Amino acid sequence: MPQRELRTKIGFVPQKGILFSGTIESNIKYGNPNISDEQMKLAANIAQAEEFIVDKEEGYASAISQGGANVSGGQKQRLSIARAIAINPDIFVFDDSFSALDLKTDANLRLALEKQTKNKTVIIVAQRISTILNAEQIIVLEEGKMVGKGTHEELMKSCEAYKEIALSQLGEEELG
Repeated sequence: MPQRELRTKIGFVPQKGILFSGTIESNIKYGNPNISDEQMKLAANIAQAEEFIVDKEEGYASAISQGGANVSGGQKQRLSIARAIAINPDIFVFDDSFSALDLKTDANLRLALEKQTKNKTVIIVAQRISTILNAEQIIVLEEGKMVGKGTHEELMKSCEAYKEIALSQLGEEELG
């Protein structure tokens, strides 16, 4: 498969959101310039970015400086996620992409994303247990080695490293 075709099948969002000089619209449409404005707005809505976009005087036409220096880290991350959603890939890779988001935005984004990614592969690299709590399969790494694999419930019973992290982040009541 040519590399160009492979790239259309993968939506990758790195830990640190990357934006380009231009507008909010050009940043979201970067990987798929032919999508409609309606599809672009849907991607922004799923990424929990629409609220701050419509609050801007120029909305989607608002300028973005090189690297996104004129937006917050969380806004930059949400625009990067919207760009990946706009591609509508078969595979999503989120490399600790939700860490810049507050817990409520993270939860809302994952809920909206779940509907968008029903028949797609989603790989999430995360340090925050709440981000991966409902994953079909979690792989636990410790010092670069796999020390556990399974669902949250399975890992709570079988993987001490996972259980320690989960308890330190959420506490027993939240973990059920």
